[in-house]
Amino acid sequence: MKQIIEELKNIGIEDVRVNEPLSRHTTWKVGGPADLLIYPRNRHELERAMRWVYQHKLSWRVIGRGSNLLVRDGGIRGVVFKLDEGFNHLNIDGNRVTAGGGASTILLATVTAKQGLTGLEFAGGIPGNVGGAIYMNAGAHGSDISKVLHSATILLETGEWVTLSNKEMEFRYRTSVLQTKLKGIITEATFFLEYGEREEIMSRLTSYKEHRRKTQPLQYPCAGSVFRNPPGDFAGRLIQEAGLKGYRIGGAEVSSMHANFIINREHATAQNVIQLIQHIRDTVEEKFGVRLEPEVQVVGEE
Repeated sequence: MKQIIEELKNIGIEDVRVNEPLSRHTTWKVGGPADLLIYPRNRHELERAMRWVYQHKLSWRVIGRGSNLLVRDGGIRGVVFKLDEGFNHLNIDGNRVTAGGGASTILLATVTAKQGLTGLEFAGGIPGNVGGAIYMNAGAHGSDISKVLHSATILLETGEWVTLSNKEMEFRYRTSVLQTKLKGIITEATFFLEYGEREEIMSRLTSYKEHRRKTQPLQYPCAGSVFRNPPGDFAGRLIQEAGLKGYRIGGAEVSSMHANFIINREHATAQNVIQLIQHIRDTVEEKFGVRLEPEVQVVGEE
């Protein structure tokens, strides 16, 4: 491991952490360690690190704020990149908005609303970063990223750079081309928003945030909606009708406030959460004939 760290330092990668607990980097506060966690400071450092990873044929993944991620208790082998400072820039030029892949979606929604730009109000309650929101085509309140994204700059795992248009991102419900065909890291995004009445936009943003505060168990570690909504229905309704609100395995519990949320009630492990997800799926399928599909990404080893 010392040799690996020396190699990375020799190519200018300074912030490398060994066996870093990923429970520190996910909103569920669960998950085992990453073999190596790299904090690249800028796109040039990220490119050098990615080329090194590709050359050594190591497995890798990227995390942002860990808000849609369940890391198993065994952790993640290989390299984990975390985009933070150096990738959290925001720039507004008229109705053209540029945001780093590590920028907060909540901050992006708030800043654009204050500028009288409409289109991102739905993101005011999504606790992730811009790169993750694009990767999964995050959405709420009848809108999603596909409605507003113009293009995304992506570092491919080969170390090459590409810029993909909205169409090339191949957005579908909670998915994009980065989940199906390409493997890369979103480092920057461009949005073209519409001008609107600032007071109306801020009012909408505030109402969405207030709705989130009243309906989601934000006082506990959680990861947002656990399951995708099935066609023509809501996962939360099915889970609630199945009588699972408050159901608990270990320290993981189905929220009594919102049934599509699993909270870390008390020292939960990732395995507790996984077992609870499985129990919910089996119960809902048995009662309603609907097999719920998880929205959260489950990664790592047992």
